[in-house]
Amino acid sequence: MGTVKQFEDLRVWQEARGLVREVYKVTKQRAFVRDFALRDQITRAAISSMSNIAEGFERGSRKEFVQFLNIAKGSNGEVRSQLYIALDQEYIDERKFGELRESALGLSRRLAKFITYLESYPSSSRVRRSRQPAPSPRTRPTT
Repeated sequence: MGTVKQFEDLRVWQEARGLVREVYKVTKQRAFVRDFALRDQITRAAISSMSNIAEGFERGSRKEFVQFLNIAKGSNGEVRSQLYIALDQEYIDERKFGELRESALGLSRRLAKFITYLESYPSSSRVRRSRQPAPSPRTRPTT
């Protein structure tokens, strides 16, 4: 894995963002727009997945990052479940359902692999290292 300086650099976050974009597109369609409860729930779940990836990264510790990635993965599963409801209610067709489901499944697989990767490091290691430079010899206080 290359050096990642911000969550926007993470492929899993980029994919989650793409899924959010697609969920919003589909929920703006005429049939879907009237089902306020499902529309709200599926968009919230997609947003939760994307947001938890970002929040976990910003926490800094690997342990917390993994915890938030697991939450993101769960929210992504919720999106997949709600896609079945949308299909059953005929808010989306089989083709769109298949596209969105495959996108969500791919994200779940990558999140699982990323979690496994991060868990292979000691839990005390940081996600990001502090960028504070060491004090120069001239600026050290004298006693």
